[in-house]
Amino acid sequence: MNILVLNAGSSSQKISLYSLPDEPPEQPIDPPQPLWKGSIDFGHSEGKFEIEIKTAEGQSVQEMLAVDDLSEAIPQDISELWSHDRAAATQHLLKQLWQGSTQVIADPSEIHAIGHRVVHGGETYRTATLIDETVKAAIRELIPLAPAHNPVNLAGILLTQHLFNNLSDPLSNRQIPQFAVFDTAFHSTLPAAAAFYPVPQSWIQRGIRRYGFHGISHQYCAHRAAQLMGRSLSDLRLVIAHLGNGCSLSAIQGGHSIDTTMGFTPLDGLMMGTRSGSVDPGILTYLMRTQGYSHEQLDQQLNKASGLKGVSELSSDMREIVAAMHSGHVKAKLAFDIYIHRLRAGIAAMTASLGGLDALVFTAGVGEHATIVRAEACEGLRFLGIEISEQKNRDGSGEGRDRSISPSAAALPVWVIYTQEDFQIAQAYWNLS
Repeated sequence: MNILVLNAGSSSQKISLYSLPDEPPEQPIDPPQPLWKGSIDFGHSEGKFEIEIKTAEGQSVQEMLAVDDLSEAIPQDISELWSHDRAAATQHLLKQLWQGSTQVIADPSEIHAIGHRVVHGGETYRTATLIDETVKAAIRELIPLAPAHNPVNLAGILLTQHLFNNLSDPLSNRQIPQFAVFDTAFHSTLPAAAAFYPVPQSWIQRGIRRYGFHGISHQYCAHRAAQLMGRSLSDLRLVIAHLGNGCSLSAIQGGHSIDTTMGFTPLDGLMMGTRSGSVDPGILTYLMRTQGYSHEQLDQQLNKASGLKGVSELSSDMREIVAAMHSGHVKAKLAFDIYIHRLRAGIAAMTASLGGLDALVFTAGVGEHATIVRAEACEGLRFLGIEISEQKNRDGSGEGRDRSISPSAAALPVWVIYTQEDFQIAQAYWNLS
């Protein structure tokens, strides 16, 4: 069966088409290459979007799509959630599945289901869920808790319903089922001591608690680590370090998340590209009291102007931070040092929650590619039995290959695993059908 997956970010859109068996295999399978994979970078330049498409047959297309060239009709309810131009570009990309040089299906009826990554599912959605009007309403209600993501996630659902409904086999009158996989769902197993903040009960009763994010990635990497180690996930204690522009750690015991660094929102926890991570809340009340900061100013400063970018006053991109640091840029060096300090402390804290550790996993853009980040983080964790091989850490970077980077004789393996969120979402359909 063909499963289409939409994975929308605040400034990007990824779309993948997988061909999966009708029934789940008895043993975990290696992540397959998608039949078709497309992406849009909305932040490339003013008035233009960068589109890239790759197929399993080796076809590749890269183009700059000018906003002025888009003629796609978009319903008003979608444009209210997402800009007309971004929705039109996404619809244009979707149509390349069955038209143009990268066509891989004859028509939309060859798609059997459509899965969507949704960042926030609140306390209600703890598993993958078939989408109906109730689910869409809940995603909309949760927009205040994930204002950069839930609107675009909902827009993707509405867009594919608009595009694909009534395009399937007219004789069967079949509408393509759609399902949502929530980033918060994997962390719904957090024990109360990890889930709740030490705040008044009246706050807790309003739903103020630690939800955790990047759950799809953490779940995939946990299963993949067990597969690579040849062990049952139920027997493993894992720390997963998802390090991208957004960063989070999880402590996974027996396949379940028991602790994580992100909290009520994705702002909590580790230092990130533009997000501060955890700060003393007294700083916020101080700025409101003495500087007259509004909640909009605090939100912008903490989410968009902090982290690597804020400290370095240079960039949110770890590659640029490392290059500048090596060139003697003092603020870039400070940003890097804070990042590593907090990462080491977070890994140690997750290990304490587990009461020990069987493997450490690095994943996402920085975790997969930044050799120096892995080396520096692990250098300060030798007291936990964590060490890596300099050569293994360096070899294979950029190849997209899951691998161990710890010495052969090490008791505690350290892994680099390339996260496959889209594949994890596609697999979720087996549990729905």
